[in-house]
Amino acid sequence: MPAPGDGLSATDFSSAVTAITSAFGDPTRREIYLFAHECPPGVTAAEVAERFDLHPNVARHHLDKLSGGGYLEVSVVRGGTGAGRPSKRYQASGERVALSVPVRHDDVLLTLLGRALALLPYEQAQAMAEEVGVEYGRVMATAMGPSLDGQRSFRAALHAVADGLTAHGFAARAEKTGGELTIVSEHCPFGETAIEHPVICAVDRGMVRGMLEVLYGDTAPATQSSVPMGDKVCVTAIDT
Repeated sequence: MPAPGDGLSATDFSSAVTAITSAFGDPTRREIYLFAHECPPGVTAAEVAERFDLHPNVARHHLDKLSGGGYLEVSVVRGGTGAGRPSKRYQASGERVALSVPVRHDDVLLTLLGRALALLPYEQAQAMAEEVGVEYGRVMATAMGPSLDGQRSFRAALHAVADGLTAHGFAARAEKTGGELTIVSEHCPFGETAIEHPVICAVDRGMVRGMLEVLYGDTAPATQSSVPMGDKVCVTAIDT
């Protein structure tokens, strides 16, 4: 991944996000990655299958995804007698990956966006900003690739959305708030521009809607709170 001080081109950023979401977009795969880091000798597909109550083929699929992305290293272990099929052992390839990438936004373009939206009637600007977010969210979700079993469950899709947003600098997580499932974001990558022009928050809501549309189905995300409006965190509730 590019270091925080490095310049991050649009292509590099897109590649980094795609790599992260492909490897960690599935919540089970993320837990498997953390489990492998807790076991210095490494883990086998059989051990992962037993730990997470998965079919061995499903466990192997997750491990191969992680190793294919360079997050785990694979070694072949043969039985002591030399008989039988050798098993693969998957080991952590280095320091634990922070599931985010540094985001560098062009302040001039953000300011231009905010002022352009300010020229429109508020409802029209909000609708346009959300639609831009929806279109980008669809692209993000498509880059994650399909889940092993096809379309994800709502809970799994929500966790994938949180990981995708985190990769874009939102520090997001999925959690139950007030009896309903929500996306909670502790950081706004749009910074001061969003505070000056809160209509930009509609882009975030659109991204959630667009990703869920691809990963799960039609939903109606609603903003419950936002940092630009003075709240401590941004909370998006999902109505299915």
